[in-house]
Amino acid sequence: MSDDTPRRKAAKEHSELAARITELDRAYYQNDQSPVPDGEYDQLRQRLIALEHDYPALAKNSPSQKVGAAPASGFGKITHTRPMLSLANAFGREDVDDFIKRIRNFLGLEAAEPVTLVGELKIDGLSLSLRYENRKLVSAATRGDGQVGEDVTANVAHIDDIPDHLPDDAPDIAEVRGEVFMARTAFQHLNARQEVLGEKIFANPRNAAAGSLRQLDARITATRPLAFFAYSAGEMSAEVADTHRGFLAKLAAWGFTINPLMETLEDVDQVMAFYQRMVAERPRLNYDIDGIVYKIDRHDWQQRLGAVSRSPRWAVAHKFPAEQARTRLEDITIQVGRTGALTPVAKLTPVTVGGVVVSRATLHNEDEITRKDVRPGDMVIVQRAGDVIPQIVGVVEDERPRNAHRFTYPGHCPACGARAVRPKGEAVRRCTGGLICPAQAVERLKHFVSRNAFDIDGLGAKNVDAFFRDGLITAPQDIFTLRDRHEQTISQREGWGAKSVENLFAGIAARRSISLDRFIFALGIRQVGQATAKLLARHYGSLSNWRAEMIAAQDPEGRARADLTAIDQLGPAMAGDLVAFFQEPQNLDVVDALADVLTVQEAVQPDTTDNPVAGKTVVFTGKLALCSRNEAKAQAELSGAKVSGSISKKTDFLVTGSDAGSKLKKAQELGVKILEESEWHVLVSGDRTGS
Repeated sequence: MSDDTPRRKAAKEHSELAARITELDRAYYQNDQSPVPDGEYDQLRQRLIALEHDYPALAKNSPSQKVGAAPASGFGKITHTRPMLSLANAFGREDVDDFIKRIRNFLGLEAAEPVTLVGELKIDGLSLSLRYENRKLVSAATRGDGQVGEDVTANVAHIDDIPDHLPDDAPDIAEVRGEVFMARTAFQHLNARQEVLGEKIFANPRNAAAGSLRQLDARITATRPLAFFAYSAGEMSAEVADTHRGFLAKLAAWGFTINPLMETLEDVDQVMAFYQRMVAERPRLNYDIDGIVYKIDRHDWQQRLGAVSRSPRWAVAHKFPAEQARTRLEDITIQVGRTGALTPVAKLTPVTVGGVVVSRATLHNEDEITRKDVRPGDMVIVQRAGDVIPQIVGVVEDERPRNAHRFTYPGHCPACGARAVRPKGEAVRRCTGGLICPAQAVERLKHFVSRNAFDIDGLGAKNVDAFFRDGLITAPQDIFTLRDRHEQTISQREGWGAKSVENLFAGIAARRSISLDRFIFALGIRQVGQATAKLLARHYGSLSNWRAEMIAAQDPEGRARADLTAIDQLGPAMAGDLVAFFQEPQNLDVVDALADVLTVQEAVQPDTTDNPVAGKTVVFTGKLALCSRNEAKAQAELSGAKVSGSISKKTDFLVTGSDAGSKLKKAQELGVKILEESEWHVLVSGDRTGS
């Protein structure tokens, strides 16, 4: 029992971190105003990494599995032929060393086998994918949510660093990816011009670049001094180089601008030496960088390593140290999130940190306030690791005012007055008001319509607030009856012309058909991020089956609960939150009401035509020799199989390596088909010439 207590605490802390990071990601990627604490963000992710290192099962439930945010309304959308992933972060030598060790373990390399990396500057701009067909530029797209990006083809025509044609030696299909940015001098000139014209002043070059590229009117983009560094590939119809360095050389030969500050690195000592040189060089550069990216040089190794949900296994971003400043903490206020969490927020005297003016920061929870002894009126040290609101590092005690009193955490919700309780073992105090709490209800609705959920054009956070306040929508299902109930009311509201009203209802109508994974994510179940929602959708296939299985899983000893917890790396904490959601009658009412007005599409399975393992459940046990366990799991999932962590009657194959243990015995008892690793490799690869 005692062994479970730390695990439960870690799962609860991870849940709170995941919820907060998800909120930060949504705010940062859906606009270019930098409203999200990125200094705090890196600190949160560091803690998340530590928890996932100690408890690997939590990784499946992490916002580290998602990328960016869905395209904004107003732009056409382009589906990336290969996902545009984000990068995992490293913050010190130990993290870089761990990255290289993971590469070795995944590939099964001998200790003497060199692992060559290429170190490149991490440009602080906006990711862009350029698609060339028959050597002509045909489209350009932002990252978006990694799967679908914004169509900015007309805008990139005005960026001199982007060629509109490639030379004859380029493949018929070539996707070139890189970063759009704005030089510091160009940024200063742009802001000076904006001030003269009485127009918007940009906070920093990154925001200026992102805002300039993402203009609906390409003529505005044409007036902005944008630049582009190319650094990677998407789809290529033919291999153009065996190594990353060779690929970059080819890009340069095709007319792209390649950042010259890169090095080939053979060990951690060389990595850290390059990192320190770039830290020193950073202030002298004419463009902003926020770290170094290390990539495996060999392309064949990159292909074997593949990716996890959010990031490639063969690359990592080594972030720079946070920048710091001092300012006065004017007040501490409490915000209520959609899960009822009471989060303290520090109101700061505005201060410039790393070129950005910031005025508030999260204080995480009451333990954080107590640990740092932060009081209203204190002079505090704040830091940031990017271009957004910072984290409070500590207090300058010598400058504490005599009348600075300790902050008393509220025992009641500031939004509804209900009791705010802190469950045993949790770091966060929560409102007990549930659905009667307006803060929770409106935040849940905002989550429901967010970019990675239903993504309803015309129904952003501001309109959700207004409609909720006026009683037009109180639950998700109300959105889809809004036209029948309140079309005339909305058309008479200030700022709602006939066109905007029609666009709103068109946006709602367009979302009456939704994928199962987006539907699951939109419900806002604790610990269920995008990656977990996709995992559940793939496992259960349809809404009706998922609903039935979650209700059946309320029996802790039953088959459905065992099936749920057996999903690879999902774990009992996640299962508990799913079951708890479906135990609440009001939640079932919402699910059923939505099912009546929506078409929830069944999950699309991978194209695994003729693959004998498609749809089968496989378990791995023992030490594998032909590849690592992670590589084997990834290969199985790409072939359409479901990977489970435990043996049951539903298991189709047990794949055994050396030193197979109790799983082998149980598989024999249940009559599960047992394959040696070599047999599995032949089966999954389709090479059955010897069978």
